[in-house]
Amino acid sequence: MTYSDPASTLTPPIAPRQPHVHSLHGDERVDDYFWLRDRDTPEVIAYLEAENAYTEAMMQPTQALQETLYHEMLSRIQEDDLSVPYRRDEFYYYTRTETGKAYPIHCRKQGSLDAPEEVLLDQNQLAEGADYFSLGVFAVSPNHQILAYAIDTTGAERYTLFFLDLATRQLYPESIPDSYVSFAWGNDNQTVFYTQIDAAQRPYKLFRHSLGQPVSDDPLVFHEPDEAYFLGIDKTRSEAYLLLNLGSKITSEVHYLDANTPLGEFQVIRPRTTGIEYEVEHHTDAFYIVTNEEALNFKLMKAPVANPRRENWQTVIEHHENVFLMGVSAFVDHLVIYDREAGLPKVRVRKLSTGEEHTVSFPEATYEVSESVNPEFNTHMLRFGYTSLVTPFSIFDYDLDTRSRELKKETPVLGGYDRAHYHSERLQATAPDGTAVPLSLVYKVGVERTGKNPALLTGYGSYGFSYPDSFSAMRLSLLDRGVVLAIAHVRGGSELGRKWYEDGKFLHKQNTFGDFIACAETLIQQGWTDSEHLAISGGSAGGLLVGAVINQRPELFRAAIAQVPFVDVVTTILDTSLPLSATEWEEWGNPNDKQFYDYMKAYSPYDNVTAQAYPALLVTAGLNDPRVSYWEPAKWTAKLRSVQRDSEKNTANPVLLLKTNMGAGHGGASGRYDRLKEVAFEYAFLLHQWDMTN
Repeated sequence: MTYSDPASTLTPPIAPRQPHVHSLHGDERVDDYFWLRDRDTPEVIAYLEAENAYTEAMMQPTQALQETLYHEMLSRIQEDDLSVPYRRDEFYYYTRTETGKAYPIHCRKQGSLDAPEEVLLDQNQLAEGADYFSLGVFAVSPNHQILAYAIDTTGAERYTLFFLDLATRQLYPESIPDSYVSFAWGNDNQTVFYTQIDAAQRPYKLFRHSLGQPVSDDPLVFHEPDEAYFLGIDKTRSEAYLLLNLGSKITSEVHYLDANTPLGEFQVIRPRTTGIEYEVEHHTDAFYIVTNEEALNFKLMKAPVANPRRENWQTVIEHHENVFLMGVSAFVDHLVIYDREAGLPKVRVRKLSTGEEHTVSFPEATYEVSESVNPEFNTHMLRFGYTSLVTPFSIFDYDLDTRSRELKKETPVLGGYDRAHYHSERLQATAPDGTAVPLSLVYKVGVERTGKNPALLTGYGSYGFSYPDSFSAMRLSLLDRGVVLAIAHVRGGSELGRKWYEDGKFLHKQNTFGDFIACAETLIQQGWTDSEHLAISGGSAGGLLVGAVINQRPELFRAAIAQVPFVDVVTTILDTSLPLSATEWEEWGNPNDKQFYDYMKAYSPYDNVTAQAYPALLVTAGLNDPRVSYWEPAKWTAKLRSVQRDSEKNTANPVLLLKTNMGAGHGGASGRYDRLKEVAFEYAFLLHQWDMTN
């Protein structure tokens, strides 16, 4: 198998066509690049490396700019840094980073913050010699004497679990391969529960392990055979119960076990019913249950621990049409309630002993708030994280009784960052069906609506994920150059409640793309930019969004970045041997049903590549990616290049670059310095397209 002029890296690689026919519902689809799925053949690796060489050569003129951007972003980071310590019993746990080291160091102090430091785990030492490193499980035993941790050195998200005696610094003799990030300790400090994943990357089995015993003797506690369900294990904040969580995209089932008797049997709270979701929080003699049963935006129920079956549930918070109940956290005398209303997260506090309730206030018009580490149950302090498009991520301690708050730390942004020099606001776009779509903007004060500003629009719009209006110090390298940054809060997310999600999935998926296009048009109509200066980006399912809209409205955009994009929708979801495919049927639909097949095929980016002028495109992939296989972006790039080569509309040799990380997975580079280099590369691509390389 050969490529065009392999001696010249400035010549785009040409992937040979090897027709492969898919046939379903009487429809035949010819896939010329199906052969790229076989990563074990030298030809596939050679093709990916040729694409990488071409990308590097094409980006060579931006090398100095990449270096400038990298050092700009690095200069804003306080490399020697310390997280806010959190208390668990008599210990204070925290992480710190050191200059020149890519990964955090996990530490603790006993008794007070003035006590000597004890290093628990140095990720830098574990990562030595590895191109990629990820820490999954990090769990200290209830008596604080043993550390369980799991590592992945490929990006394939298959972890190996280890146990470290913190007194002797000796590892236990056993290690457990193919585990996942879900893990829990029994209260006896000897029994642990871990999950393992199947060939399709699905956590499907729960095992019980006794420390020091052969892993081969571990009893199987639960096996979930249904390919649509994920299995996870957790422990309540009260440390009283272990929770076995089973869930598909639309259905839940929770089992519980007294953590003091870890050799006992799990009991089910509510057997699964298709379409009914619920999650459980423990408080003394009751379980609080957030569920969507007859409640689109979810409601809160309460059940006695002694008999938590469905017939004993009582309503605590009724369903509200305009308020999305996202979850609750229980403390000894308080219930913290997390809502989303009018597109913004809300935090309510209910004092259980009196029933009194109040709402936590936040100072900005658009922001993001999230619960931080709160391991202790017997407390009246809540720790939460707060950020906005102009406010760096901040940690607060909030007194649930006095309603006072203390800023524990605002992430340092070196170089004299002043949020007053930047402005954020929220606009509305109008979708083709008349729906109002929120659109968040941030830009440097002084930027005027000239109609020609460089602008970057991003979005996601799947799985109910609400795209956060959060701060990024890296973005300052664009903002300071006059770039307008925008986030499209399109349907398929949950920004405006559960219906917002439902209206962007299954046979309504086109709403996601229509909403995004409407946001792009709004930026142009309101004079923020024009089609010669508007770029877009998105990753994973957000890459699907990018792929779909540049098929449907390519003339709207100057450039696009698609990070590990999910673009070969029909082929992937039909193949249940691939990681996670079967679970996706409840998000996108089952293509074995002709109605879903036809609908998905009509928007699938790979299936709808046509001979038209596309914007400049940078595509990224990870060879070890278990979520979006590398061959999806590789096939898509090959097909786009083939069509562009054959199209009379593309005589100008448009920019089309594929960059595959040959040693990483879905999240790209793992170390903080390598991650900055990846972002610098992407920003340089955009600035080059905007003719802003000086």
